[in-house]
Amino acid sequence: MNMKKHNLLTCLLFASICGFGQQDPQYNMYQFNQMIINPAYAGSRDGLSTLASFRQQWAGFTGAPQTICASAHAPIAKKNIGVGLTVIKDAMGPRDVVSAYGNFAYILKLTQKAKLSFGLNAGYNRYQFNYSKINFSTAENNVPTEFASNFNRGTLDVNGGLYFKLPGFFLGVSATHINTPKAYSIDASVGSGKYTYKLGTHFFVTVGKSFVVNKNLVFAPTLMLKQVGNKTGLDLNLNFFIMKKMWLGAFYRNGYGPGALLQYYITDAFRVAYSYDTGLNDARRLGGSHEVMLGFDFAATKKPRMVTPRFL
Repeated sequence: MNMKKHNLLTCLLFASICGFGQQDPQYNMYQFNQMIINPAYAGSRDGLSTLASFRQQWAGFTGAPQTICASAHAPIAKKNIGVGLTVIKDAMGPRDVVSAYGNFAYILKLTQKAKLSFGLNAGYNRYQFNYSKINFSTAENNVPTEFASNFNRGTLDVNGGLYFKLPGFFLGVSATHINTPKAYSIDASVGSGKYTYKLGTHFFVTVGKSFVVNKNLVFAPTLMLKQVGNKTGLDLNLNFFIMKKMWLGAFYRNGYGPGALLQYYITDAFRVAYSYDTGLNDARRLGGSHEVMLGFDFAATKKPRMVTPRFL
């Protein structure tokens, strides 16, 4: 990657690498795959649920983020416990990380319809830093010689959350990287200062409500609030569930731009989804982003979907 030619992307990549921006992968369809941001979601469906997704951010831009995610979760012990597993591969510029997490959630039945879950997951992140992907100009950027070679690091990671649900409503509160794991810390041999890759704690609040317009149309807005350090982000989604078969939605991410999503139930058990987003102003120069998701719910083969969807 030529540093002069790709100035904008380089700044964005290093902002993330040095811990100034959001370090967790971006997901547009979080409301349909909430375990990726909230471990308390595990076991919230009626049976075993599996999901796989791929996201290409800023398509066509060299070194842009690519994320592959696979997850599965299910209720056990008379549906009082939720267990799950998530595997993520996230690549961005010189950094490549593979993560595996085990999920545990305790599901408290407040009433016949209301449930409150307490969740925790723990995992291992394996980082590979390949700085040969960037052509540094030492004179301009004062890059330490330690970045001339590749290196690997591993860290333990802990996340936690709460998840409250009613038919047609959910509210989630979660935090990732509670233990703020550090992948490396290098005292610069060139220039001055210390170069550190450390995961900051990310806080999430998600809420969604379904409104039945008629038997063939449900309006279901969702909102996600994100905070990393002193930076706050907001995603507003306006979703429509049509003919009990298809989701159509539009969303806006503050400080970035708009997007759209579509999810279609091929059968009661199998669904496919696609999302596209694009930035505004300077962010538009990065190009659009694509996200594809496949899901299979084993419980759905025995029980049809509800008229009022619960985003489960």
